[in-house]
Amino acid sequence: MASLGNPYIVIVGSGFAGLGMAIRLKQAGINDFIILERAADLGGTWRDNTYPGAACDVPSHLYSFSFAPNPRWRHSFSRQPEIQSYLQQCADRYGVRAHIRFDCPLLSAAWDDGAQRWHLQTGHGEIRTEILMSATGALSDPSIPHLPGIENFSGTVFHSSRWNHDHDLAGDRVAVVGTGASAIQFVPQIQPKVAKLVLFQRTPPWVMPRMDRQLTRLEKFLFRTFPITQKIARSSIYWSRESLIVGFVVNPQLLRAACRIGRLHLKMQVPDPVLREKLTPSYTMGCKRVLISSDYYPSLTQPNVEIVAGGIREVRARSVVAMDGTGHEVDTLIFGTGFVPTDLPIAHQIRGRDGQSLAARWGGSPHAYLGSSVPGFPNLFLLVGPNTGLGHNSQVFMIEAQIDYTLDAVKTMQARKLATVEVELDHERAYTEAVQRRMQRTVWLNGGCNSWYLDANGKNTTLWPGATFRFRSLTRKFQLGRYRTTQDLAQGGLSRT
Repeated sequence: MASLGNPYIVIVGSGFAGLGMAIRLKQAGINDFIILERAADLGGTWRDNTYPGAACDVPSHLYSFSFAPNPRWRHSFSRQPEIQSYLQQCADRYGVRAHIRFDCPLLSAAWDDGAQRWHLQTGHGEIRTEILMSATGALSDPSIPHLPGIENFSGTVFHSSRWNHDHDLAGDRVAVVGTGASAIQFVPQIQPKVAKLVLFQRTPPWVMPRMDRQLTRLEKFLFRTFPITQKIARSSIYWSRESLIVGFVVNPQLLRAACRIGRLHLKMQVPDPVLREKLTPSYTMGCKRVLISSDYYPSLTQPNVEIVAGGIREVRARSVVAMDGTGHEVDTLIFGTGFVPTDLPIAHQIRGRDGQSLAARWGGSPHAYLGSSVPGFPNLFLLVGPNTGLGHNSQVFMIEAQIDYTLDAVKTMQARKLATVEVELDHERAYTEAVQRRMQRTVWLNGGCNSWYLDANGKNTTLWPGATFRFRSLTRKFQLGRYRTTQDLAQGGLSRT
């Protein structure tokens, strides 16, 4: 077990955000940091989600670090193993693996105002650190709804993000709960293997064609030999995706053309009008996450598949009873119910100056200045924080914007010999109110659905209600004037590297 010491910076999580932050710190010559990783390997959501068919719904060239392009992507939309391999390669290439403490969960973090340090309890012991960075992300802990009687089920149960690869589904009668991004990927993969598949669908998603293909040898040669060609490809993908924001946040009526494509896609792949009616969304596209697949609908037309609209009344020893009273005998139950991004477990583990947890401070509605800083929590920086998620473009773009902002904050602290920085309450409150005002006209609040984007108070505290380049502009430079600071009186200040 590697010694934890008392590093200058502690990063929690080794997914895209944690690794990206670590790489940028090292590039800036800041090496006194560690990454706490609760699992035995790095990769975050791309380590955990190993279900059949797991892949990204953002094109490969855009779903990668801008400072670490990969000219060897195999497909226009990368599969989970390739993305995980990319993250592994980044960790090794930039020398950050040695900074990771594996199997070391953060148990609690409390701000010590007297010492002006964070006091951390971890799976490997105690740490004191000046700066704490949370990079756990919003898609790390599965959402598993409680179904009455589930404890009596005698079959196999698991969530898609904790796929049971030891369990052979061949010949099983399988119930799938949920029709989100994971389910539409694994359902087509398991459907040919199982004897019966019952899909419990509360709300049908909008599904668009997946324009996936293998990248050619010529393309990979050009990307490898002339990196500018990959930058051009990345830029064109970015701007085509970014154009969707007009329909999402300005005028949802502009999404009519996309809706027609979605309906045509459904009609072409599902000839049965009765089944097609079950799969037709009744809300505006974009209100829930728009999914992409070209094999989901065909798999649902197969004779061993049954779609059950509505929820589940109860689970029995070997069956699932739908709300309409119909019983369905099953051997395996798989939850494809996603995650709860508005109730992050780590928010319950971090306590600020007054001893209040981050979760208690938020009261069910997460908020942070630029998705990064919260009053009462000095020297805490959130990566993939509140209102930094996206419904139209690459999350990695937003992650890099927050990484740059946080890195500039650290450099500013060092240059000015600051012990602490803490965002002013008035600035954080004004920012949060402005974000929620912009949110009012978006499809996410006016699309006629109830999505996982919304928190317990009915607010969308998940997504950024605007153009990503606007967020990039806001985070380009650390805004010291909006923070309370204290001076570091120690010899040499905070100039450690």
